[in-house]
Amino acid sequence: MKPAFLTSLTRTAVAAIAVCSCAASFAGEVEVLHWWTAGGEAKAASALKDQLQAKGHSWKDFAVAGGGGDNAMTVLKSRVVSGNAPAAAQIKGPSLQEWAAEGVLANIDDVAKAEQWDKLLPKVVSDVMKYKGNYIAVPVNVHRVNWLWANPEAFKKAGAKLPTNWDEFFVAAEALKKAGVIPVAHGGQNWQDFTTFESVALGLGGTDFYQKALVQLDPAALNGPTMTKVLETFRKVKSYTDKNAPGRDWNLATAMVIKGEAGMQLMGDWAKGEFVAAGKKPGKDFACVAAPGSAKAFTFNVDSFALFKLKNEANVKAQKDLAAAIMSPQFQEVFNLNKGSIPVRLNMDLAKFDDCAKSSAATFVESAKSGALVPSVAHGMAVPAAAAGALQDAVSQFWNDDKMSVASAQSKIAAAAKIK
Repeated sequence: MKPAFLTSLTRTAVAAIAVCSCAASFAGEVEVLHWWTAGGEAKAASALKDQLQAKGHSWKDFAVAGGGGDNAMTVLKSRVVSGNAPAAAQIKGPSLQEWAAEGVLANIDDVAKAEQWDKLLPKVVSDVMKYKGNYIAVPVNVHRVNWLWANPEAFKKAGAKLPTNWDEFFVAAEALKKAGVIPVAHGGQNWQDFTTFESVALGLGGTDFYQKALVQLDPAALNGPTMTKVLETFRKVKSYTDKNAPGRDWNLATAMVIKGEAGMQLMGDWAKGEFVAAGKKPGKDFACVAAPGSAKAFTFNVDSFALFKLKNEANVKAQKDLAAAIMSPQFQEVFNLNKGSIPVRLNMDLAKFDDCAKSSAATFVESAKSGALVPSVAHGMAVPAAAAGALQDAVSQFWNDDKMSVASAQSKIAAAAKIK
């Protein structure tokens, strides 16, 4: 599926983009579009800049504020349409293939072969970075989405134990509620709703069901009894959230767990950064365990850079050095220590990483071998944007409307999956 914003480009315009020197004013310049503008991410971007400059290249920062990247994509589209694409842009998931289909991305197989990316990356990840078998993007990191974060003191107060399945989750939630603690910290935004939903689906149905229902969008799985159970369980989770959840940002929900106001949060590992920033230590001040029922599975969210076609040879060399630098052990360590994620390389020394990251990395490796490494729908890794948006809307409608029947929600979700 081609992105709507590019479909109207003429063949001439696309060709112009492909051969444009992209306004490079001197040799060895690499212009990078990203939205790493705050905190640890900004530090990580500086580390990458330093690596490029050490190789004699010049870095042109094309930073666009806005954590989700929506602002950045708007700017990028206008740049590409006007024939002035940057060397690299932060793009991920199925959107990579949509951009590649327009003929504007560079083939970086020579870098990938020299650096042995096929050996360093799980196939499910490297496939996302390729278009028609050729690398057109480089991955930066891996976030595990199916995490449960918990406050040990709140659990101790409630006399509850950390859950390993959904039955145990509700036993713990009930105990927390009786102890005067909000059981589940949640932010009522559609991506947060779907983050919870996909963890319920994974924990109850397993990876085969998850793949069929939420990645392949198989009608039989979407309309079947397992999905019915997922929706019933999902609704039950909501009953343990607080009335102030609608519209709450995810980090504010994390803060509730940090302070002991809430016992648990279902959220990706970026939540760990909030605990660490608050001076909390994993295993002591907070617990990180797999979302109920999903200990051996791993829903991934991988940040990556798409590389655009350039003409200037010095800039092409700088671009290729950028790709190699992103996958280097040095950058993988620095960036992921700052971001709370784990390296996408499979052979990394994790001595500097905490226990949560080490646990995540171990599951990443094992799930890649077992087939339990699956893309997150909520975070743009699994299905095209139109279908993902429709699915999230349908799920959030169910979450927000206690009168909507499970059968009605199931029909809405199945219909949303057909949107292209």
